Amino acid sequence: MPLTSESDMKSFVTLIGAAALAAFSFTASFAHAQAARSDSVPNFARGEQIYMQMCMACHGVAGNSTMAENPSLAGQLPEYLIKQLRDYKSGKRQNAIMSGFAAALTDDDKRDVSHWLARQTPAPNYARDPELVREGERIWRAGLADRNIASCMACHGPAGRGMPALYPRLAGQHARYTADQMKQFRTGARGNSPEMARIARHMTDREIEAVSDFIAGLR
Repeated sequence: MPLTSESDMKSFVTLIGAAALAAFSFTASFAHAQAARSDSVPNFARGEQIYMQMCMACHGVAGNSTMAENPSLAGQLPEYLIKQLRDYKSGKRQNAIMSGFAAALTDDDKRDVSHWLARQTPAPNYARDPELVREGERIWRAGLADRNIASCMACHGPAGRGMPALYPRLAGQHARYTADQMKQFRTGARGNSPEMARIARHMTDREIEAVSDFIAGLR
């Protein structure tokens, strides 16, 4: 349609300007969405670099700790690792060393190192005491009904491999570390899982040590 007046010309210019603004807004929104999508993808090379620089001295090559007081992290579910790092940073979980490291990591760092660890192969570990293992297996598979404690495998899976975004992998973890964490839940020294605290408060030292030894031998 031909422009027949100055008014028509002004309307046309206004319309073109609005269209250009809408196109720019759409392009910017699309670019932002693409960037957000890209940011959500783990950078495994960066995760490995972070691990080598900040974590390996305590947690071992490729996340397989050789020190029984420090957990192995290889093959752990990334959602669990990210949550623990956030809890250390916020103070919900207390450890002077880990809190310092967690505070230095960005959210992207936490994501990258956690997903890199999830890709690593856990080294086999072994139970130590046959008598304890038998008792530990009973608790793992059947729980402690007289104290309203469900089986461990109900949450952590029959083979101790956990459930993504819900419960951590336990299979092959050092018995000393697992037992220590259970006792910290019991005393309140570790307070970032109310359900584990409830369970641990109703278990004896021997029961904790038995199930921890059984867990160490799971594959």
